[in-house]
Amino acid sequence: TGGKVFFRGRDITKLPLHRTAHLGIGRSFQITNIFPNLTVLENIRLACQALGQGNFQMMRSHRAFREHEERAWAVIRQVGLEKEALQAARMLPHGGQRKLELGIILAADPEVLLLDEPTIGLDPQAARNLRELILEIKGEGHTILLTTHYMEEAYRLCDEIAIMDNGKIIAEGTPQALLAEHYNDVVLQLPREDFPATAGGLAATVLRGEQVIEILTADVDSTIRRLVELGTPLDRLVIRPRTLEDLFLELTGKQLRA
Repeated sequence: TGGKVFFRGRDITKLPLHRTAHLGIGRSFQITNIFPNLTVLENIRLACQALGQGNFQMMRSHRAFREHEERAWAVIRQVGLEKEALQAARMLPHGGQRKLELGIILAADPEVLLLDEPTIGLDPQAARNLRELILEIKGEGHTILLTTHYMEEAYRLCDEIAIMDNGKIIAEGTPQALLAEHYNDVVLQLPREDFPATAGGLAATVLRGEQVIEILTADVDSTIRRLVELGTPLDRLVIRPRTLEDLFLELTGKQLRA
């Protein structure tokens, strides 16, 4: 709701959104920005004409049309929508529509992509496919600014992470550096019924309505030895490293926000 945004030294805060594409910025918000009654090919073709190199005046030449057509099909292949190219966009599943929206953005071959919650509302398979596509786009040299509430997604996709709370950055760095800075332990998880009633020396936290026990320890070997001494069954023991979700909750709190 405030502040300024600079791109290549230019303040673009008050620039109309449609102008940012010509500066090399592509953006995708949570509301899908497609033409539902046009086919996938027509959506991408229109984006190539409007946002690509050239303009509608150039489309009068056969050469310009051919170049845009080749670019449209290249983008369709890039986002994996060849089989759906002649389908109406409204017939695509939600994951396919998100892919199409990425294709519309990529039509102008932007330097910077702004992606707001790109996998929200997708089933696990569609979300995974979209993340793979984002990694491919990043590998081609594009810079991506991604906002997400999925910590696992941030860990996998991002080179640098900024954790925000109430509009302010409260932690920043690579995923690995952030975790190393705040933690030197791991988490042992046990079902509540497997945890001994008397476990001296083991600081445990009860989770999920007292169904799961978590033990934080920097010495896994000694902790497991202690559990064995107490006669604890370990067949359902889970050992996991600290995650960005742990860090996010520690920094921002676990209470429900309005």
